Amino acid sequence: MTTQNKLHFETLQLHVGQEQADPATDSRAVPIYQTTSYVFHNSQDAADRFALKAGGNVYGRINNSTQGVLEERIAALEGGVAALAVASGAAAITYAITALARSGDHVVVQRTVYGGTFNLLQHTLRDFGIESTFVDTHDLKSVEAAVKENTKLIFIETLGNPHSDIPDIDAIAEIAHKNKIPLVIDNTFGTPYLIRPIEHGADIVVHSATKFIGGHGTTLGGVIVDSGKFDWTKSGKFPQFTEKNPSYGFPFVAAGAAAYAIYVRTILLRDEGAAISPFNAFLLLQGVETLSLRLDRHVENTKKVLEFLSKHPKVTRVSHPSFENHPDHKLYQKYFPNGGGSIFTFDIKGGQEEAFKFIDSLKIFS
Repeated sequence: MTTQNKLHFETLQLHVGQEQADPATDSRAVPIYQTTSYVFHNSQDAADRFALKAGGNVYGRINNSTQGVLEERIAALEGGVAALAVASGAAAITYAITALARSGDHVVVQRTVYGGTFNLLQHTLRDFGIESTFVDTHDLKSVEAAVKENTKLIFIETLGNPHSDIPDIDAIAEIAHKNKIPLVIDNTFGTPYLIRPIEHGADIVVHSATKFIGGHGTTLGGVIVDSGKFDWTKSGKFPQFTEKNPSYGFPFVAAGAAAYAIYVRTILLRDEGAAISPFNAFLLLQGVETLSLRLDRHVENTKKVLEFLSKHPKVTRVSHPSFENHPDHKLYQKYFPNGGGSIFTFDIKGGQEEAFKFIDSLKIFS
């Protein structure tokens, strides 16, 4: 869609990836291409597709037409050049990191990341020789001091999980680029409707599409978005993109701005196989179509719940960056001018016993 930059978010979330009717069936809705394999036009066509010399579907683990629409749509919403949909948010985060960091490398990570990401970096990837340093991202000096010669990325979240604390994305992007490494950011809680991290210097954006993108609690999925802006050659730290790949016989940077996304798809996804099913891609597309509507309601409902809790006699503290006394309030105003952060924490009077009693007494929340 050549006029994407002129279209509103609501139009993009409905149409990108299938601007015209489906070419095979004339279907207006995106079809579910529930297939594992594809028929090639001839032997040379098969050879060219497997060698990445020609476009087209290769095998269901690597690409699928339903999946392709989801990828194009999320890339457009985030302002990236390409995206890759995978089986889960955990798979997206793992691939995003391991495409950059190898055994002997190092990662700088926001201390308040999602627990699954913390475990991945603190324990699992250490077994594979990748070390991590967890930092207070509000202390920019400590972020910069944590970067080593073998650091290959800085990883943060637009809204920390679960406190919705906010890092200064622009400033951390500057630190990353000063050290010739990319900034990778998890925008699961932010969503591209509320914030587009690439516009603030992020190079790679990841999502657990299971959450707000899907929106209905029915479907696992993850997405990696490549901004296409990081100069892998100039960095000099990423031979996996700049040197000739033994599988394909050319360096991935020769493929253009989407070198990173192509590498993740044709190396990591090809070999490790966390492929998204066509049906899950279809369900996630249904969620994308209503993303703006749902997020507007999330923002409004959050305001009402926060107001209620802040005045309740049995609540001792509510932590949300929209409050003026929150330490991240100025960053909230900068990065979320239209609101956001429907995940937050609050304390009630008493201890664990009272907290458990409160949780076990809930009738709607579960």
